[in-house]
Amino acid sequence: MSYILAIDQGTTSSRAILFDKDLRVVQVAQQEFPQHFPASGWVEHDPADLWATTVQTARDVLAQAGIDAAQLAGIGITNQRETTLVWDADTGAPLYNAIVWQDRRTADTCAALRAAGHEEMISGATGLLLDPYFSATKVQWILDHCDGARDRAQAGKLRFGTVDSYLIWNLTEGRTHATDATNAARTMLYDIHKGDWSVEICALLDIPMSMLPEVRDCAADFGVTGILGAEVPILGVAGDQQAATIGQACFRPGMMKSTYGTGCFALLNTGDTPVRSRNRLLTTIAYQLDGKPTYALEGSIFIAGAVVQWLRDGLGIIDNAAQTQALAETADPAQDLVIVPAFTGLGAPYWQPDCRGAVFGLTRGSGPAEFARAALQSVGYQTRDLLQAMQADWPAETRGQDQTTLRVDGGMAASDWTMQFLADILGAPVDRPDVLETTALGAAWLAGMRAGIYPDQAGFAATWARADGFEPQMGQPERDRRYARWQAAIAATISVPSA
Repeated sequence: MSYILAIDQGTTSSRAILFDKDLRVVQVAQQEFPQHFPASGWVEHDPADLWATTVQTARDVLAQAGIDAAQLAGIGITNQRETTLVWDADTGAPLYNAIVWQDRRTADTCAALRAAGHEEMISGATGLLLDPYFSATKVQWILDHCDGARDRAQAGKLRFGTVDSYLIWNLTEGRTHATDATNAARTMLYDIHKGDWSVEICALLDIPMSMLPEVRDCAADFGVTGILGAEVPILGVAGDQQAATIGQACFRPGMMKSTYGTGCFALLNTGDTPVRSRNRLLTTIAYQLDGKPTYALEGSIFIAGAVVQWLRDGLGIIDNAAQTQALAETADPAQDLVIVPAFTGLGAPYWQPDCRGAVFGLTRGSGPAEFARAALQSVGYQTRDLLQAMQADWPAETRGQDQTTLRVDGGMAASDWTMQFLADILGAPVDRPDVLETTALGAAWLAGMRAGIYPDQAGFAATWARADGFEPQMGQPERDRRYARWQAAIAATISVPSA
């Protein structure tokens, strides 16, 4: 039993990644599934798709690797966070489609809760902004809109869970209703300070606590599954961004990871201190081991890799993402084009969902190269916005004077030019890891450590290897000038009302 199976259930696809006893990737299987948009601002998944693709990819990865399930020491699960499911406690049948984290249908509910004065209580307990992004008002909506749901919930006949809980329930054939602390912390129902579900918030939203899963450590016993042909324990669970933080071995306070996909999620480890943000960042749980939570500040950027997709699909100036770096390298240094990619509004620390994108500094000489450079630079500027907000929330006298090193992963992290600009504009080192499958790696390590085939925290951190490092080369005056221009562009973009 020297292999670990990592299940990575994401927003657009499910993946299964097989790791060997040395934490090396052996095989990967992936399967996409449909998205459903029943109304404007609504996003749903068919729970059957989540389950079927998870099972199929798990079976496929074993078959492709020629591995029998009896050779698995355990399973680790990482998942899209906040996506909400409610199902029957006896049959496991879902009451409704999974309401996805992107779904905005409960915006009016959140506004009403805010107007009634509940925001401070909710944010104080959960560390989250009062927003439809999180699970709580999604659960409430399902109970309010499915016939007989409230009566069945009050009778203890319904169960709620994020995707990890739903998969665990099905993998164990209804024997285990559990989640881990990182996923619980994203529901807006969990008190991250007390380490328990909030009785007050559940009462406010009329959500019976009998619906809620048991909260366990990230490395814990989550039951046993037999669906792969042998009895295999589920031993590790973490939400996707927390799993990436673990996979990047960001175990010391002050360590920070940033994942560059379509958007960007950055987490800063704050140790055993839950730092309350004054800059509209989220206070969350990075991971929980041996009953002890480690906290983080989290910020999200809506548009990272998506700005390169815009260059390709919207402007048609590139055929593929790899061309962007070569174009950026040829841009006219005398031009100072700035793109604010607020295509769907601005995320942290601004949280301006209604503003829209803008381009500043256009000249007759502005062409594809200048647009490519400005697009890549926008990711660095937005990351600096997050880092400065985090440092303002967690001042040096509290966190210590050590310089933050940013560990990066995701598709855009493969661009040397982008990572060098990131180091330059941050004035901080940027490290790219040897293993880029950091999310799956985090889930695998949790399960393998629990199974006893992988090293402990310190040992795992020692195995983390840097493939490339980028040191700041830009002088401070130039860094400050460029960032001041970005800030002016942001202020101008926010000041223009959207149509």
